[in-house]
Amino acid sequence: MKKNLPLLFLFLCISLAGFSATITGSDSTHKDTTWKIHGQNTFLISQSSFSNWAAGGVNAFSGNIVLDYDFDYKKANWSWDNKVILGYGLSDQTGLGWRKNDDRIILNSLLGYKAAKYWLYTFYANFQTQFTNGYSYDSNNQKTLISALFAPAYLTFGPGFAYKQSDNFRVNISPLASRITIVQNDSLASAGAFGVNPGEHHLFQFGASIDAYYKVNVVKNIAFENILKLFSNYLAQPQNIYADYSANLFMKVNKLVTVNAGVELISDPKATTYHEALQVRQIFGAGITYKF
Repeated sequence: MKKNLPLLFLFLCISLAGFSATITGSDSTHKDTTWKIHGQNTFLISQSSFSNWAAGGVNAFSGNIVLDYDFDYKKANWSWDNKVILGYGLSDQTGLGWRKNDDRIILNSLLGYKAAKYWLYTFYANFQTQFTNGYSYDSNNQKTLISALFAPAYLTFGPGFAYKQSDNFRVNISPLASRITIVQNDSLASAGAFGVNPGEHHLFQFGASIDAYYKVNVVKNIAFENILKLFSNYLAQPQNIYADYSANLFMKVNKLVTVNAGVELISDPKATTYHEALQVRQIFGAGITYKF
């Protein structure tokens, strides 16, 4: 747990920096209308406690920090949409100790040139990795390393075209996309983790990718967000499609307090035996969200 405290402190510093920058920007009399910068800093907590409870139960506590920023540029026929998502969370269960329940670094960029009312010629890039080591645990609570910073990391990029109705609904299709899987950890690379050849640190794939985003206000103060990423490798077994789908529900209680729920489903043909066929991550909690 102590090893992870500096990381949580760094996240809080970044959140405060973002808050300060927003306040400073709001006082400026000269705004750059070609850029729109917005986002949210969220701190979620959840807790359960039992004492002499006949039905039984395990005491548990978790805390999560998510930074979600958008940097969007638009001028004439050109647009450039950038999204940064940084997420980290820890949970503690009696007898098991502290374990990660979230660990994400996601950078997304879409450069577009207007072709028609809602259509763009685009160049798309996406980068994903994590901050700290990930482990699997056996029945004796013994851990085995299964992932680390840049192990894996995924870089996907390529030209394509997009349908963009608004900032809340867009679909980008890249029929000529490159995908590079990076496994910098030597022990994982030696085991051929995440599809790399044993002993190698990189895997190159060439194929087609789809990136879609849709967010809708279900009712007042409740928003539902969908994110979908697909990739098919032309070079080997194109029918085995990598799929990553996230669904997030944001429920606003008041200006600062929110209740958030989310699920992420990943089907990765290149995943190692450490992972099940379908990877599932779920998050639920109440906390504080600052939007700007």
